[in-house]
Amino acid sequence: MDLGSRDAFDRMGTLGIEEEFFIVDADGRPTSGTDELVYGSEPPELLDGRLDHELFKFVIETQTPTIDSLDEAREALTAVRSALVDHASRHGFSIAAAGLHPAAKWRELDHAEKPRYRAQLDRIQYPQHRNTTAGLHVHVGVDDADKAVWIANELRWYLPIMLALSANSPYWNGFDTGLQSARAKIFEGLPNTGVPTAFDDFETFQQFERTMVETGSINDRGELWYDVRPHSSHGTVEVRTPDGQADSERVLAFVEYTEALVEDLGARYDDGESGHDHRREFLDENKWRALRHGHDAELLSRDFSKSIPLGELVDRERSRLGVSGIGGIYDEGSGAEQQRHLRDVDGMDTLCESLLIG
Repeated sequence: MDLGSRDAFDRMGTLGIEEEFFIVDADGRPTSGTDELVYGSEPPELLDGRLDHELFKFVIETQTPTIDSLDEAREALTAVRSALVDHASRHGFSIAAAGLHPAAKWRELDHAEKPRYRAQLDRIQYPQHRNTTAGLHVHVGVDDADKAVWIANELRWYLPIMLALSANSPYWNGFDTGLQSARAKIFEGLPNTGVPTAFDDFETFQQFERTMVETGSINDRGELWYDVRPHSSHGTVEVRTPDGQADSERVLAFVEYTEALVEDLGARYDDGESGHDHRREFLDENKWRALRHGHDAELLSRDFSKSIPLGELVDRERSRLGVSGIGGIYDEGSGAEQQRHLRDVDGMDTLCESLLIG
C-alpha cells in the first residue's frame, strides 16, 4: 500500500500544473478520442508518462514536468499545451477547455475502460457516471510535511476566491444550471470531495489516508479528491479548486496566486504563527457563494463577521502578495457570463469554438 512519505517533502517552491481538457471534433463537439491519443499512438516525448484520460473518453489530462520556479511556468505550460494540440490534430481531433463542456451529454458519452475507473463507477454509481468535469490542479513544493499540512489547512479560506474567479461552467448536460461553476457542485456529488477538514499534523493526515485505504473506502490515496490536499508522494500542496481554462494566461494567474499563497503561508509557519480554527460550515458557505455567483460573489471575511465583494478581496490579495494575474481575470469579467453571452447571441456552435485551445 503506497501512502507516500514524510521524506517526500524536501523542497520549497517547485511547481507542477495538471490540466484536464476535452477532446472534440472539428465542430468543437465532444468525442471519445482517448483510445487513439493515449493508447493507440505514441505521444510526443514531452507528454510521455504525462498524458492520461479521465473517467470519460473525451476528457484527457496533461501534467507539466516539475518546474523549478514561477518564471519557468509559462514556457512549460505553453510547451505541454502545444504538444497536446499537435498530437490531437495528427489524429483528427481538437482540444477544448472549460470546467464543463456545454455540449456534453453524459448519457451519450463513453466511459473509460481503465480498471481504476471501472472500479470507481461500480463503487460510486450515479454521481460518477455523470462526472464530465474538468479542472486545473496546481502543485507547489513544500520542504516539510507538517508545514504542508498546516498550509493546506490555511489555504481553505482562500479557495473560494480562486473558484469564483475561475468559474466558467454554467452549462451541464445541455442546459443552463443557473450556477457560475456547475463543475464544482457536480464534482461534490462524489465522496471525499469539497472542503476538507483540518488536520493537526502530517501523522494525522497519513493515518487518515491509511484508514481510508485499509477499510476499502477508497482504492488508493489518489481518490481523496478534496479541494486542497498535501500530496504525500510529490511532496507538494495541491490546490484542485479552479475550473479548467481555455486561456493559458488565466491558468498562469492561478499558478502565480497559488505559489504566492503557499510561500507566504510557509513563511508564517516558520515564524511560529498559529493557524485559524475555521468552522467548516462557514468555509462551505463561501464555496457555495463562489460557485453560485462567480465574479458577483460576496464572501465571508476571515473572521466570518461580514460579507466582502470579490473585487475588494482581489484588490487586497494583489496588494498583499504582489500578484497581478488574478486582478486581470477579475477585470476581464466572468467566464461563465461570457459563455452565456456567446450562446445567447451567436449560438452553441460559436460557444464551442470559443473553448478551443491552440
